[in-house]
Amino acid sequence: MARTSEDSSKRHFHWTNKVGNEDDEVPSFKSSSNPKEEDKTENVKSHVAMPTPKKKLPAVAVARLRSVLAALGRNRSSLPLGLGSRVVGTLFGYRRGHVHFAFQRDPTSPPTFLIELATPISGLVREMASGLVRIALECDKEKEDQKKAVKLLEEPMWRTYCNGKKSGFATRKECGHKEWKVLKAVEPISMGAGVLPGCSAEAGADGELMYMRAKFERIVGSRDSEAFYMMNPDSNGAPELSIYLLRV
Repeated sequence: MARTSEDSSKRHFHWTNKVGNEDDEVPSFKSSSNPKEEDKTENVKSHVAMPTPKKKLPAVAVARLRSVLAALGRNRSSLPLGLGSRVVGTLFGYRRGHVHFAFQRDPTSPPTFLIELATPISGLVREMASGLVRIALECDKEKEDQKKAVKLLEEPMWRTYCNGKKSGFATRKECGHKEWKVLKAVEPISMGAGVLPGCSAEAGADGELMYMRAKFERIVGSRDSEAFYMMNPDSNGAPELSIYLLRV
């Protein structure tokens, strides 16, 4: 019986001894009766991810990165901001002069879009008194080999249509001292129309300057089309004046 128990213990346990200069340790044994548990243990060990030490950036690289980000922030702040979804629109001109139209991001900012139409302001006032006014400004697309990265609001020349009738051309202008003086004069006005005293040397005998100012909703269809709808709470949802910019 003693021999039989000894054989069975040898059959179920594998005794291992560590060989070396060190002292003998307690022998470890592995049970051969459960091979599935051994496979699970090996799989768990193989799937344990060893944490990789994080590399620290050199101090010189960090300083350079901070300087580049600071420079980008300064350059971005110095650039003029574009128009948003709500803009301030001002239509003005002398009684015997042409129509000027300006779009501003807010009442105190310089105009992002300023054009002079060939249409006399007296004719535009008559059109607006008779009903809704639709002004379409069209410009030509450049050919593929001559295409430049020009924004729609930066196009210099436009064909003008007022309620479907051709009304000459419109040109983009830079905001000079005279235009900025008019915009500063109507800055406190959020919505309305009226007459400002003008300079008789520029406007002739009739030196009054007519203006209309309101908020517009800006809709961008694509890089080649935009629309501006005047927001008038008294028009039952229908804008009295709409301006369309198209590159065809």
